[in-house]
Amino acid sequence: MRNAVLTLSDSKTVPKMGFGLWQVRGGQTADVTAQALQLGYRLVDGAAIYGNEVGMGEGIRASGLPRDQIFVTTKVWNDAQGFDAARRAVDESLARLGLDRLDLCLIHWPCPHKDLFVDTWRALIALRDEGRITSIGVSNFDAGQIDRLTDETGVTPVLNQIELHPRFQQTALRAAHAARGIITQSWTPLGQGRSFEHPVIDRIARTTGLSPAQVILRWHLQLGLSVIPRSTRKAGLIQNLATLGAQLTDEDMSAIAGLDAGDRIGPDPATFG
Repeated sequence: MRNAVLTLSDSKTVPKMGFGLWQVRGGQTADVTAQALQLGYRLVDGAAIYGNEVGMGEGIRASGLPRDQIFVTTKVWNDAQGFDAARRAVDESLARLGLDRLDLCLIHWPCPHKDLFVDTWRALIALRDEGRITSIGVSNFDAGQIDRLTDETGVTPVLNQIELHPRFQQTALRAAHAARGIITQSWTPLGQGRSFEHPVIDRIARTTGLSPAQVILRWHLQLGLSVIPRSTRKAGLIQNLATLGAQLTDEDMSAIAGLDAGDRIGPDPATFG
């Protein structure tokens, strides 16, 4: 199955539907990564802090796919902020993955109290210019922090990966991304299932024949977002990927928009790290 893509501001493309490795245990990472890629996923999203980059790299190789058909993302963790530390962290991630380049590297959290994210960004720019990273972006940044990166370096992130689900829709930040040519990528796109039994989701699932999870993933995709849901079950991987061929009505989309309650699940980026 060919995976649909979004075009980044650097003219590269990122798959709309990816496979996320957060909380995938190290021992099963290689097998589930290989299985996801063999089923049709082309984006694998990892991070140094997940502790499973070795298995992620093993799974990429075991998939049998050419390297240029796989979009590999990892992230620089909070303890590696700063120019030199970030460069070392990327080198260490590449070594664990067994790769010579990343398709996308993100600053995992801004850690504003450290005030090192601009220096970290400069390191990613340098690594991009050296060919070790193809595209560079951020995660959990707000619009002001993104503008500071642009103002101080002249380089705008191509993507911001943020918490986004029906109960936490980040409408203002998504609009800020669009105005700056930045792709929004959703982490925890299913909101840990907290909306699965909501009457709106239940109604749409019944009328479309989709599962609640598929309804929510399709909502993300129709908003023009990239998503990285996690599943370690083959059936779940197949169902998530199948949402690329689904469709919600405008009325469905409007109804889900009404579920926004400002309910954050993960840490607050303003204070975390």
